[in-house]
Amino acid sequence: MRVPTLHRKPVWQRFFAGVVIGGCISWMIFLFMYGTLQEKQSIVIKRQNSIIKDLRDEKKIWQDEWDKLTKKNAEMLIVQNVSVKINRYEKYGIKDSHSIFEKEEEIKEDLRSLIAKDISEVYQNKDLIFKTIENKTLKINNRRYKLVIKDILFYSTINIYLELKLAD
Repeated sequence: MRVPTLHRKPVWQRFFAGVVIGGCISWMIFLFMYGTLQEKQSIVIKRQNSIIKDLRDEKKIWQDEWDKLTKKNAEMLIVQNVSVKINRYEKYGIKDSHSIFEKEEEIKEDLRSLIAKDISEVYQNKDLIFKTIENKTLKINNRRYKLVIKDILFYSTINIYLELKLAD
């Protein structure tokens, strides 16, 4: 078989030339439209990526701050120190502040088990603290004294303010 010669029929030549030129033009239009859409999509994706990066950075900052606050609050909710102060001891003629200091340290040693405990747990057992301190008798200058709790403050440091009372 032989391919028919079309060079003698200009109608077919114009038709095929039109098909080729039309195909090239339509391909160019397709590439332009596709490229424009892809460029818009790439701009949107870049914008979304930058927003995602900013949000991740912001989230990390918030998480770091949250962790710091959580640690700080955890430390604040734990008893870290016990402070004992005996007031109005001059009323009984005690002029030796060193012996008062020693007695304060002795009471602190008795309450050392409260350190590193949860504040709510210590507060729930405050009656035990009251009984521990108020049932204690101190011997200062050959006299016996009892302690009376005047004020107690619960925070990361437990502050206990005491007064002396003569024991019967």
